[in-house]
Amino acid sequence: MTKSVAIIGTRGYPSYYGGFETAVRKLAPYLVSLGWDVTVYGRPNGVRANDASRDTRVTNVNTAGIETKQLSTLSFGLMSCLAAWKAKPDVVLIMNVANGFWLPILKARGIPTVINVDGMEWERAKWGKAAKKMFLLGAKLTARLGDVLIADSIEIQRRWKDEFRRDLEFIPYGGDVPEILPVPEGVIPGTYALLVARFVPENSVHEFVDASRQIGKTHDVILVGSAGYADPIEAKIKSLIATEPRVKWLGHVSDDVLLHGLWQNAGVYFHGHSVGGTNPALVQAMACGTPTVARDTVYNREVLGKGAVFVPPEPTRIAEACLTVLTDNDKRRELAATAFARSREHYSWESVCDKYAALLRKSVRSS
Repeated sequence: MTKSVAIIGTRGYPSYYGGFETAVRKLAPYLVSLGWDVTVYGRPNGVRANDASRDTRVTNVNTAGIETKQLSTLSFGLMSCLAAWKAKPDVVLIMNVANGFWLPILKARGIPTVINVDGMEWERAKWGKAAKKMFLLGAKLTARLGDVLIADSIEIQRRWKDEFRRDLEFIPYGGDVPEILPVPEGVIPGTYALLVARFVPENSVHEFVDASRQIGKTHDVILVGSAGYADPIEAKIKSLIATEPRVKWLGHVSDDVLLHGLWQNAGVYFHGHSVGGTNPALVQAMACGTPTVARDTVYNREVLGKGAVFVPPEPTRIAEACLTVLTDNDKRRELAATAFARSREHYSWESVCDKYAALLRKSVRSS
């Protein structure tokens, strides 16, 4: 008999906004191929129209909500949970602990829940005091009411055990190994520094932009990403590119061929994420064989092992490390090979999706 799963907490399917969306783009078709009836609850305008990559067997349902930085996650999560309450799937997969507030709705209907807790959202610098308190309370409710919880890193798993007394399953993110892609227009392979990130403070974007002034004196710099909402960092970048001709800003890139091509051909990729567990952009860069300089955090060391140069979030140190890699062919090859091998051993999408499917099956059987 066909089993049904509803996925809540992303912008829809297929969406390219962030890590949760990337995971759902991989997982939803995988579950369908195993015989699941899959419904992804999302937001209006959350997906591209006529996306050729969309698996038409996956049902995409848009719900109402309030599209603001402070209220979008809560409001769309509430409406998605109400829709799932009505539909009564066999299990709900939830992304983000903010939806912990709405777990009583699903429990009242007897629907088992599997929840990816993401990182320590209440520690992110982009949120104000009220938002941080909201995410922390959502985490506490998730710990109390969620049936099965997933951590995407060993460190997140440890912290939830210490802080919330909950055992979490460990399932990281995966990366695709792309074919050899054409060189993106306007770049020379191995000669440029690359940043791919959402423009929020905890991703060290300000520090890398400052470092770009030094890197840009001798090498090209390519920035990929955006803030999503009005933010001073975008004005800072526009000012930089007006005076530094070797610095280019591509904005948000949802074209995987272009993005993977940028990673494949980069001389060095800077990964500045500081809060969260296994980062999807990082494991994808590793799968592309990208030489990496990373902010020194427990999360990045867990994922990269010896496959990166680690630096503190200081513009001068970031610039020095990036320039060292850019000018040392042997170092670039060594970092690229180490990161690629580690990605294949620990971070394949096939393994990730198989683990999700096993947890969902177990949750249905246990309900």
